[in-house]
Amino acid sequence: MGETRLEANWTKGYKMGRRKLVTVLDKMVALDLLRTLLAVWSVIVVIIVSRQFIRILDRAVEGQVSNQTLMTVLGLKTIIASAAFLPAALFMAVLMVLGRMYRDQEMSAVASAGGGAGTVYRSIFLLVFPLSVLSAGLSFYVSPWAEAMMEELMHQDKESADLRGIAAGKFSEYSQGDLVFYVEKIDDDKTMHEVFVQHRQGDRLAIINAEVGRLRDLPDGRYIVLENGERIQGQPGTVNYVLEQFTEYAVRMETKESAANFGKESVASGTLASSGQINDIAELQRRFSIPMGIVLLSFIAVPLAQMSPRGGVYGNMLVGFLIYFSYGNFIRVSQSWVMNQTIPAWLGVFGVNTLLLLIGGVLLARLYGWQWLVMKVREKVGK
Repeated sequence: MGETRLEANWTKGYKMGRRKLVTVLDKMVALDLLRTLLAVWSVIVVIIVSRQFIRILDRAVEGQVSNQTLMTVLGLKTIIASAAFLPAALFMAVLMVLGRMYRDQEMSAVASAGGGAGTVYRSIFLLVFPLSVLSAGLSFYVSPWAEAMMEELMHQDKESADLRGIAAGKFSEYSQGDLVFYVEKIDDDKTMHEVFVQHRQGDRLAIINAEVGRLRDLPDGRYIVLENGERIQGQPGTVNYVLEQFTEYAVRMETKESAANFGKESVASGTLASSGQINDIAELQRRFSIPMGIVLLSFIAVPLAQMSPRGGVYGNMLVGFLIYFSYGNFIRVSQSWVMNQTIPAWLGVFGVNTLLLLIGGVLLARLYGWQWLVMKVREKVGK
């Protein structure tokens, strides 16, 4: 009987075989991470924007912010918060996804198939790298534009605050009490009926009653034009009064003129980069920390999710929160130190991020052992 030999036709070897660009595991982890990220991101942004929006709503009730500006400011606040809290949302999402995979023994299946830390990092960073590019665009370009637009709108509303707040059935004071309005009824087209106006000019006082009133923009400013009424003008305490009737009478609404005060957050990144001032450099470093935070926090989240397998999905969330808030506080402290010239500018860029990278290395070494980490570093350096 002849001998039969079974040979595998692997001309290039098993390890050298061509690998798919995106594997099934990559798709599964990336999609799960994306869904979790959107949920966590939405919750964080809604909570933060709601708290900020309440303060703006108080100003709108007082007449300092117009109703038209209110929704625009809400949208701009959402953009700014989305960029600022994207690293936190992604960090929490990675911890939740990998924690669930450890709880459901999916990571054990990956390990039994030969997948290690590199396999997990590959799946995670397929989503992390595009998000870091997106966050860089949001941090360096979109957020400063949103800040500048919001401050410009708030400045315009502050200047024209005396033109709003007229409501039916109540007295409204403007121009520091020199102008008092009372309107009985306001139509949908903003036409006012049964208007009472008290207008003080120096030591003279004018009382005006009119059937109809409308706001009108004229070349020299905005006026409230009153129709079919009478005016009584004089000085309180004397008998020298003027009583007259009119068909049309205009009262000029004084506006506040002031220079807009834009903060560093609203300055374009190109302007900051070309500036040599230390405050501009510190602000540029703060914007740089957002995309770097996405990469480094995701790097830390992979070993952190496995530190306590029996803790379930949320076993290491507390540690994750502590790491993130410590990182955020260090970023702010580092920015303050750079502005005060306590530390050099280059240390403000690399100091906190290098510390976070070292923490990630310690966590990896704790998970896989120091010998494994040294071997991986030598392999990378040898290439």
